[in-house]
Amino acid sequence: MSDNISRNRVCLVGTGYMANEYAKVLAAQKVNYFVIGRSLCSCNEFICKTGIEKVSSGGVDKWLKTKPDVPDVAIVAVSVEELACVTLALLKYGVKRILVEKPAGISTFEINNIHIAAKKINAKVFVAYNRRYYAATQKALEVINSDGGVKSFDFEFTEWSHEIEVLKNKVEVKKAWFLANSTHVVDLAFFLGGKPRRFSSYIAGSLSWHPSASAFAGAGVTEEGALFSYHANWAAPGRWGVEILTKNHRLILRPLEQLHIQKIGSVGIDRIEIDDQYDVQFKPGLYKQVEVFLSDKSSCRLATIEEHNSMVERVFSKMCSNAN
Repeated sequence: MSDNISRNRVCLVGTGYMANEYAKVLAAQKVNYFVIGRSLCSCNEFICKTGIEKVSSGGVDKWLKTKPDVPDVAIVAVSVEELACVTLALLKYGVKRILVEKPAGISTFEINNIHIAAKKINAKVFVAYNRRYYAATQKALEVINSDGGVKSFDFEFTEWSHEIEVLKNKVEVKKAWFLANSTHVVDLAFFLGGKPRRFSSYIAGSLSWHPSASAFAGAGVTEEGALFSYHANWAAPGRWGVEILTKNHRLILRPLEQLHIQKIGSVGIDRIEIDDQYDVQFKPGLYKQVEVFLSDKSSCRLATIEEHNSMVERVFSKMCSNAN
């Protein structure tokens, strides 16, 4: 980490699980940062776990009332339902570079508002889809490029309903679970395979906590001409996975942190050794993602709020409906 970055005023908003994961990375990268939490209890717990003492309780609104210096950058790692309002408050105060945890909001309305607010002050907002930074993802990209691109791909984003049903998340978060959670794998699939040009989508069934649908399926073609398909059934067994087909290989990401490869002319499937030290030491993908974000260098791998807003409106929303 450069001296320039280490001197930056980095603001970490949140004191829960994800904020603690970011704190580990920031400490490892020797970044000076301060923290804004909500309850005094959670702030004290955060201090005990991380050892950092620069923690303000009372939330972002209380902190902003003190009229502090505008941070150089901010990382927003609060609960899903608070992501949009916290990000909007920071943008309104003039923060020009923000990394907000996925999916940035729990509705197209919230996410579009962030997009508009960021554009208004020429701010750079990125959505933290950390799976783009897995070591397995990097290796998959290398194979894809070496083979001349993606021919076709498919993916599954089945959620474990029996576990989600008993979670203490708010009702509105569970109703938006596809956007709030499933897009982690959907984003990765389209990041590797290419963005959709057109596709058809179908939904069926319902769950007590997700009445709009329990099963999802669809297929289409990307902007580069690769065919794709997907499915998920939250009322049946399954797991997340992405499979990419090139002219020479089938790349299997299941689990997403690992890469298995099947070579053309073979039925054997081999696990590929990857340099995943950062994915083992920290929450997978987080170290590299934060490193790139703080470097202030352009990176096509970071998901911009413009890109995310477009995907929410054109793709994610359609995948949750029967629009064809």
